[in-house]
Amino acid sequence: MCLALPGSLPVINARAVEFVIKTGLALNCTIGEFNIFARKNYFYPDLPKGYQISQYEYPLCLKGWLEIESNGNPMPLRIGVTRVHLEEDTAKLTHVDGASLVDFNRAGVPLMEIVSEPDMRSVDEVKAYASKLHTLLRYIGVSSGDMEKGAVRFEANISIRPAGSSELFTRTEIKNLNSFRALVRATEYEIARQIRVVESGGQVVQETLGWDDLRGETYSQRSKEHAHDYRYFPEPDLLPLEISRDEVERIRATLPELPDAKRDRFLAQHELSRYDATVLTADRAVADYYEACVNQQSVIRNPKSIANWMTGELFRLMNETGVSIEQVKVKPGDLVALIELVNNGKVNQNTAKLVFADIFTTGEPPATIIERKGLAQVSDADELAAIVERVLDENPKQMGEYLGGKEQLFKWLLGQVMRATQGQANPQVAAEVLKAAVEKRR
Repeated sequence: MCLALPGSLPVINARAVEFVIKTGLALNCTIGEFNIFARKNYFYPDLPKGYQISQYEYPLCLKGWLEIESNGNPMPLRIGVTRVHLEEDTAKLTHVDGASLVDFNRAGVPLMEIVSEPDMRSVDEVKAYASKLHTLLRYIGVSSGDMEKGAVRFEANISIRPAGSSELFTRTEIKNLNSFRALVRATEYEIARQIRVVESGGQVVQETLGWDDLRGETYSQRSKEHAHDYRYFPEPDLLPLEISRDEVERIRATLPELPDAKRDRFLAQHELSRYDATVLTADRAVADYYEACVNQQSVIRNPKSIANWMTGELFRLMNETGVSIEQVKVKPGDLVALIELVNNGKVNQNTAKLVFADIFTTGEPPATIIERKGLAQVSDADELAAIVERVLDENPKQMGEYLGGKEQLFKWLLGQVMRATQGQANPQVAAEVLKAAVEKRR
């Protein structure tokens, strides 16, 4: 019904209803058995028919919560979720030089709205809530989370109050914030603006605001209506929607392991630090990749080394190249094999990093790259002995000073051995061979 063409009628999108219920369950909501779509009347250029199909008194999901962790708060903070409901999206407006450009491409598309309780008391908590919610929506597969394409948009309702008071002043709403950065900046600006208004003796006006990212300030779009201004009444073109408990349980069974539960399991099962467990479970695909590595039978006893390689080298290369975890060419089995080559002394840590970068680019197995480039670690004592003797012959002065008491020169001599082997010598074996050779010449 995006263009309000005569004779066009709305239809309830069953898949969208399922996604809203799925989200409500992930947010600990009660799922309503009896749901009514409402007609929300308002006249604004993004709705040519003069009303929006939404939900008001009988939404799909009610009274849930989401726990967050924010800076300076050691205990999880529970943010209440008022409702999760289904409505239709509006057109996209772009305001240019006193005119409004209207893009109807998304008008009429099913839109899920999640309304939170006013439980956030700082910008840190706002950001933590938005980030946690974004992660959850992607985990359960109801949104791509692509904020540049408008898949998730935030609308911040902000009000202030005197310190020590529970009475909130008039609120304003900032519409269509499409990045975490915009959400944080707009919230910070609006809090400061409202404080200036009140401290100068004025009153905050209830209104809907836009955010100008270039100027870094909010601007008024329209006065904020109250519920009675919208003249809600049941949508006459849609029948009431009844959701059976069997259907709710069927949808519940499709929920994956949620981020908090996965993090806690990683802590207990893999003995990771809380930081590692949180980072590795922030993205479901990353968590799946990690578990695919850990489930390789040969390294199940050392999951920490896998976490170190992922949060170190893998994330670094992903950030540098803009590659997502789904696009990474390093197979879980190849990462595991490389770690085992390090543990078995076949390559040292520095060489392994070079090999990993090659795997990341080519997708070749580590053994193939090591053989092709001749990167195998030298651990044979007899082979290293000949190299050590040559290093000592070429550096008699440093050897003599070491024997004379300058013990710090041992590291320098060892460095020369590593250089002569192009970094492929096993450092531990090389140190033992060097020490024995020097002592022979004492």
